[in-house]
Amino acid sequence: MWTVLLHHATASKAGMNVTDAQCINALTLDGPQTPGQLAQLMGITTGGAITAVIDRLEKAGYVKRTRDADDRRRVIIELVPESAGRFARYFEPIGRAFGEKLDGFTDEQLRFLLDYVRDNNTMMPAVIEEVRRMP
Repeated sequence: MWTVLLHHATASKAGMNVTDAQCINALTLDGPQTPGQLAQLMGITTGGAITAVIDRLEKAGYVKRTRDADDRRRVIIELVPESAGRFARYFEPIGRAFGEKLDGFTDEQLRFLLDYVRDNNTMMPAVIEEVRRMP
């Protein structure tokens, strides 16, 4: 629940909705993407829905559309680093709080946590896909 509320709070402070904020997060974590890749990653429809997200983010200066160097017909969505930095500042309090908490952990505890997070990140795409296929 707290993660959802954090994402709502950060998106609101940045003047955007949660879907737009998640798009910025996806581009931050996974790098430049085609609109289709972003739509699939975010679980929204290609075409109208992802185009509206990209249009809003481009108008706000968060992303830019560029042509793929290998296939000029393909569009690549990239973050505008300076604008992404404006959004990232809203995550500084959580980064600071987590950093302070982790300072008290031993190396063994940190390794365990890192393994746990990596394992969860590896398994989550399949879990999300399973949920999406459910009736």
